[in-house]
Amino acid sequence: MLSSTPGESCSTLSIRSMHSGLALEAEGRAGFSRRPHPERISTARLVLEPLSVNHAPSMVSVLAHPSLYVFTGGEAPSLDELQERYARQTVGHSADESQWWLNWILRHTATNESIGFVQATVQSGQSVQSRLVADIAWVISPAWQCKGCASEATTAMIEWLTLHEVDGETRWVEHAPRTPATLSVVEKSVL
Repeated sequence: MLSSTPGESCSTLSIRSMHSGLALEAEGRAGFSRRPHPERISTARLVLEPLSVNHAPSMVSVLAHPSLYVFTGGEAPSLDELQERYARQTVGHSADESQWWLNWILRHTATNESIGFVQATVQSGQSVQSRLVADIAWVISPAWQCKGCASEATTAMIEWLTLHEVDGETRWVEHAPRTPATLSVVEKSVL
């Protein structure tokens, strides 16, 4: 098992999974005929709530810490920016319907505090086979990092995807340095 050290970001790597099971629409459009919608998911310590614009006020402080942007760049969003982003994301798919988006806000059950998010962007793979590719990512507040929350949340999301016929072989795509904390999440959640 990989160890993580306090202060390391637990949110810097996306996982790419190759999935099969959902059919593309018969007319050949890029959209999906049976797109699942995020549902509330409960784990031992967390509740994954489907994203809504109403989550923006509680997430502003979660996303405010500069350490969250060390590897990915950017800066903390304002309340207005976050509301606009969430309004776009809650549509659930890209304009051309070639991707669909599943987003959850994480709440810790002991405090009911928002502590981060997990997300999956699903699209058709590049092959002729009817396989789907899901990019899975997470962000956890620095106050809650390295406590197993990212592993617990990503595992729950992957299990939910599997229950909704998004399952298959898993591989990684690196979007940031492989820190011990991030590798630990990958190891516990996927491998």
